[in-house]
Amino acid sequence: MADEELQIEEEGGKKGKMMLIIIIVLVLIAGGGAAYFFLFAGEDPVATEQADATDMADPATSTDAMQGNGQAEMGSALYVAIPQPITFHIPGSGRERTVQIKIQLLVRGSDNEETAKVNIPLIQGALLRVFSSSSADDLVTEAGKIELREKALEEVQAAMKQYTGTDVVEQVLFTGFVMQ
Repeated sequence: MADEELQIEEEGGKKGKMMLIIIIVLVLIAGGGAAYFFLFAGEDPVATEQADATDMADPATSTDAMQGNGQAEMGSALYVAIPQPITFHIPGSGRERTVQIKIQLLVRGSDNEETAKVNIPLIQGALLRVFSSSSADDLVTEAGKIELREKALEEVQAAMKQYTGTDVVEQVLFTGFVMQ
């Protein structure tokens, strides 16, 4: 009788271990499925492919169609970083200040991106002319920084138009601004 009870307990232990392994495997599979769902639920590849096909089929929105006329091209926004921050000294009411500005240029289309990259020294020169003519008292205020950015854009566009025939740059963006 003791042998029968021992044999039943051994079979029960094996069944218990087997059930535990099955439960662990099921939890892992369910967890993996939930992780996959949460990571990839926002993407709908069919909708993305249809949107891409619609963009390609509509010639009015393509970059090539916009380049033919005199309007600004509406290609994708690309950013061209000026490799080094521009550092300059300007007078202030109390003392001379040192200013360092990191700049990126917003251009539309790969042709304008390449043109801007080739003409970085010309753009840096135009920016330095504008920056060095400012005063520290103006740059302390947000309005003064906005005005400086607008003047910089006008000067860069004028320089690019003179040498390349087009504006090329849509916006001048200050990505870093330090004044000491």
